[in-house]
Amino acid sequence: MTVSAAIILVLLIIINVAPIAPKPKPKPEQEVRVTQAPTEVQSYQIQGVPIVSQNELKAGCETYACTMLLKSLDFDTDEFDFADNYLICSPISYGVDGTRFGPDMYSAFAGTVENGYGIYSPAMAKSMNKFFEAKKSKLKATSVVGETLESLCDKYVKNGTAVMVWATTYMQEPYEKASWVVDYVDENAKTKKGDTFTWLQNEHCMVLIGFDQKDYLMADSVAGKVSHFEKKLAEKRFKELGSQAIVAQEP
Repeated sequence: MTVSAAIILVLLIIINVAPIAPKPKPKPEQEVRVTQAPTEVQSYQIQGVPIVSQNELKAGCETYACTMLLKSLDFDTDEFDFADNYLICSPISYGVDGTRFGPDMYSAFAGTVENGYGIYSPAMAKSMNKFFEAKKSKLKATSVVGETLESLCDKYVKNGTAVMVWATTYMQEPYEKASWVVDYVDENAKTKKGDTFTWLQNEHCMVLIGFDQKDYLMADSVAGKVSHFEKKLAEKRFKELGSQAIVAQEP
């Protein structure tokens, strides 16, 4: 046997007797957890809020909104009962020189619901609480100021709680129309006696009951139906009227 043949033979023997390295075990697959984002509610409408058309009390939109809300809470009442017995009002009067006098609307309704001006959320909530107390109800009306319509929907409407809101009739632009010297204030007033209070034309109160991708839905006494208002415009009008709202809940 030649030297070369001997070398080849030795190499073959080494290859055949050498241990074969085990194949590496595959790494266990890592568990992948997929977290799904919560589904965003695209539309919602509270059912059972009746529409009461503003046929009689021409200046009483706040009373009509309140009546719709109270009826949805199963109270047997109407706009006349509330206006006559619970709404806090202060008259509009005139001095000998023609000067007009009236209340701070954060404290009372200015004039009468037939031909007056209006009332803002703190005074309206106070009026509603007179009603709840008389009915021995545990509900309490709370004036909510500074929210957006979107946040009101998130906090209340999505949970089935309708909200009274101040905006304008058909979302028309508000403008200064009438003013008077303040002669009535309470703890909620934004002015003091002797100051001037200015009322905004087109001021309106409705009940926010829902939303969809484009609009907010409101029980509207002037329209006599559920009105749909484009969200951006409605937010603007709501802010122009002081971002005022009322919710009625048990404390």
